[in-house]
Amino acid sequence: MLFELCPEERGFLDRVRTFVDQEVLPETRRWEEQTAFPDSIWPRLGGVGLLSMTVGREWGGASVSCSAYVEACREIAKGDPALSMNIAAINALCAAHIERFGSEEQRKKYLPGIVKGDIKLAWGLTEPDAGSDARRVKSVATPIDGREGYWHLNGEKMFITNGGKADLIILIARTGEKDLSAFLMETDQSGFQLTDRIHTVGVRASNTVRFSMIDAVGWHTPCTFEEAISLLYRGRLGIAGMAVGIAEKAFELTVDYSKQREQFNRRLADMQSVQNMIADSAMEIEAARLLLHKGATLYDQGENIVTISSMAKLFASETANRVTNRAIQIHGGRGMTFEYLVEKLWRDAKLTEIGEGCSEIQRLVISKQVLR
Repeated sequence: MLFELCPEERGFLDRVRTFVDQEVLPETRRWEEQTAFPDSIWPRLGGVGLLSMTVGREWGGASVSCSAYVEACREIAKGDPALSMNIAAINALCAAHIERFGSEEQRKKYLPGIVKGDIKLAWGLTEPDAGSDARRVKSVATPIDGREGYWHLNGEKMFITNGGKADLIILIARTGEKDLSAFLMETDQSGFQLTDRIHTVGVRASNTVRFSMIDAVGWHTPCTFEEAISLLYRGRLGIAGMAVGIAEKAFELTVDYSKQREQFNRRLADMQSVQNMIADSAMEIEAARLLLHKGATLYDQGENIVTISSMAKLFASETANRVTNRAIQIHGGRGMTFEYLVEKLWRDAKLTEIGEGCSEIQRLVISKQVLR
């Protein structure tokens, strides 16, 4: 199976790499220290096409293949994993939801601003008692009399990526005892209240929050819970791309360090124990990249990616954690200091084993598909 991109998509990824080299990687430490991205980042991302990879050209979107989408997530992660996580979610879960399940009126209202970076997005599923078990969502939606399509939302959400910056949140709420659906909620209303900024160990620049809704107004998107959740499959490939990018960057830094650092009158690169760690990392990164590419290619071919997306996300995330751990080990004490980027990549990598379905859930999905 060949991983091929058209000339236009190759040009798009060239622009992404230039953007990462010039505007992302040089800022990654500062963004982490400030625990925030600058507001100016969103229109710049929109200008590169990174906020509309899953949006059709009729709406001004980049409309790239899944293959190009995961490659973009991978390249951005090499500059800043937190930004890659945000871009992966905004494209696969938010913008794609509005285009696929939103009404014509909803698409006309929101998509042009999303494409430009004027409307910042977040996706709200997780709650204090609902994470991996998504059907435990307790937030309730109640129809508003006299306003067709609009519902009151009451409940609480937490661990919402970019929730503190979002102008619009696509969220899941309960419409009945057994039924769940998705709603568009603008944050500029009194019914929406930020209750906590959640500071995490890794991906610290991402504005992760907890918020409550008290008779907040939501605009229903006509889809089932199963349809909304199905967007996670491509989303998992985005997180897999993020994980591969983290692993690749840590590996590049470690190989360079091992060639420069000397102990016992030898370069680290000349020591068999270090060579073994480098060989294992090289092999695992290559395997993770191949799984990622296979999943994206199958998506582009219209095939079912439930199993392969979980495999790619699971293997890539665990690879990122193993590779960054080895990077710390090879760097020794220096690897535990803020002077070296490998410690940040090590912390950021852990999120990939948790976000968009933890490793245990991925194994559950894979085993269910295999044992059907």
